[in-house]
Amino acid sequence: MYKIFKILMYAGGFFFLMASCEKANTLTSAKVSSDTLDKEVAITPDVKMVLINGGEYQPFYGTDSSLVEVKDFLLDERPVTNAEFLDFVKKNPKWKRSKIKALFADDTYLQDWQDDETLPKNADPEAAVTFVSWFAAKAYAKAAGKRLPTLDEWEYVAMADEESANARDKPTYSAHLINLYNEKDRQKNKVKSSAPNYWGVYNMFDLVWEWTDDFNSIMTTSDSRTAEFDDKGLFCASAATSTTDVLNYASFMRYAFRSSLKASYTVGNLGFRCAKDTTNSTK
Repeated sequence: MYKIFKILMYAGGFFFLMASCEKANTLTSAKVSSDTLDKEVAITPDVKMVLINGGEYQPFYGTDSSLVEVKDFLLDERPVTNAEFLDFVKKNPKWKRSKIKALFADDTYLQDWQDDETLPKNADPEAAVTFVSWFAAKAYAKAAGKRLPTLDEWEYVAMADEESANARDKPTYSAHLINLYNEKDRQKNKVKSSAPNYWGVYNMFDLVWEWTDDFNSIMTTSDSRTAEFDDKGLFCASAATSTTDVLNYASFMRYAFRSSLKASYTVGNLGFRCAKDTTNSTK
């Protein structure tokens, strides 16, 4: 009887090990399959990247005159277009309007498109894409082997006009930008229709607002007068912040707009462009 019991124990152990191995293989396959699904299919948008020589600049926000260092980086010369984003969603169906998860975009995501693969009626394929969430913009940049510019990188480039890298001291600088911001339906115009700035970058102001990687990371979550910065409000609307240049109303408009956003929000005049470190690109 004891021998029969031992045989049953050995047999049971064998089948237990077989079942465990099979389960482990199943879990491994599922993980690989999940990892594969999570990866973005690569895209190769035909857009020139401009080298931005780094330097120091004084951010619009803050309580003192501390300068922030921006290292050399590459920036797309223009915003991502409708045609380029259409190519992205065709190759990455999970970012189509009917497929995207509610966590990654609100219900107005690509709302003006006629369907998953048809651009808005009468839309110019070479106009900047809009109604795109921060998550979708990040995914696009990743698929292109790039990233979103940081807020400091974007604002560093935004200091330039056509003649100089820093035009903020010019009396007409802010007023000119405000006039551009107030132009109706400017997002429908084709990219690169206006003159580039000092760096050779187009459309920083005259088409769309643009996502940055840390779009509202400098905003406060409590009383704005304290100017206490933390990251709790990264994806939440938050209060205004202290400024270093009260006359730069155009900058105030940008920071106020960013502070109203959440990462899943999509807006009819909000697009994006991509950036890249200089150490991992030759384009």
